[in-house]
Amino acid sequence: MDIHEYQGKEILSSYGVKVQRGHVANNAQEAVAMAKQLTAETGTGWHVIKAQVHAGGRGKGGGVKLAKNLQQVEELAEQIIGMQLITPQTPPEGKKVHKVLIAEDVYYPGESQTEEFYMSVLLNRGKGRNMIMYSTEGGMDIEEVAEKTPHLIFTEEIDPAVGLQGFQVRRIAFNLGLSGAAFKEMTQFVPALYNAYIGCDATMFEINPVLKTSDNKIIAVDAKVNLDDNALYRHPKYAEMRDIREENAIEVEAKAAGLNYVDLDGTVGCMVNGAGLAMATMDLIKYAGYEPANFLDVGGTADAKRVETAFRIILKDPNVRAILINIFGGIVRCDRVAQGVIDAYKNMGDSIKVPIIVRLQGTNAELAKEMIDNSGMPILSATLFQEAADQVKVALS
Repeated sequence: MDIHEYQGKEILSSYGVKVQRGHVANNAQEAVAMAKQLTAETGTGWHVIKAQVHAGGRGKGGGVKLAKNLQQVEELAEQIIGMQLITPQTPPEGKKVHKVLIAEDVYYPGESQTEEFYMSVLLNRGKGRNMIMYSTEGGMDIEEVAEKTPHLIFTEEIDPAVGLQGFQVRRIAFNLGLSGAAFKEMTQFVPALYNAYIGCDATMFEINPVLKTSDNKIIAVDAKVNLDDNALYRHPKYAEMRDIREENAIEVEAKAAGLNYVDLDGTVGCMVNGAGLAMATMDLIKYAGYEPANFLDVGGTADAKRVETAFRIILKDPNVRAILINIFGGIVRCDRVAQGVIDAYKNMGDSIKVPIIVRLQGTNAELAKEMIDNSGMPILSATLFQEAADQVKVALS
């Protein structure tokens, strides 16, 4: 689950990480009030207005602006709130900005002795260890840094048996070229960041940039955080941070219906039971020369109501040109699945305007195929993988 920058900074601050302070606002009037409050708390005269969307690259898209007085705070907040922010990490149409973060200006006017670093904590899945990735090239696209200057990216892998060690923390500060007070600050910043990552069951913490201020403080100026959905039951407070306006609307609806759904870019909709079979089905579609439009796992049951719900969700994607249903009848018999598909098709009437291919295998598979073939519905049936792939080709040719 992605969360907003201001929420990520709340988590970081609770673990002792120094952050760029700020307050969130939902409109221009609130932005001015929050700017006044922030000035009283921090003494800052200038304010940074930051669009709060689940995407990076906000500055390049016009979603981060500096205000030098309260009039500019109001004007810039008015501009940003409600805009369709387009960045390299948003859909082509962009994302609508519903709120902004009014943050203190930590780049002190007239001072130039600041440095920006990149730092993230994530899981190295290949080695089964958490990893801290960092670079002296903060404030830039880390992908570009990795491509053009890979020698400027460093990593520290953490042994799960002993955790983050002091020598690793000192090595990070040394590799970033720090000394004196800034070195000491970084040796406090890194363990606090790692503790936040572990403590909230995150899958990623990315801080870009980590700032060394002109007075040698180390501050998280940004916070891109992803929390493990499967661990949210342990963190009800974090679960409340979810902003469904930032998520794919079809995926939100599917989750509410108890379906595992991921939106993809292809044209062949998938309805499958079991994650392994779903992956194999997507491979099948690619081998047939097409691209899957989604991953949809209906789970262990496939009655008429559940199948109908899955149909409606898949058909919300305007790119879908055919639907492939691939069900293994183990717990649930194939004939019951077939009846569910037939009933769902009848209930939906003319709303299904794309070919349906049904491949059922398992208990009563032959009976299920007969039911589909004799239903009078324009549904193509199959029992073998290759047969299903051929039916997809026929349907879309």
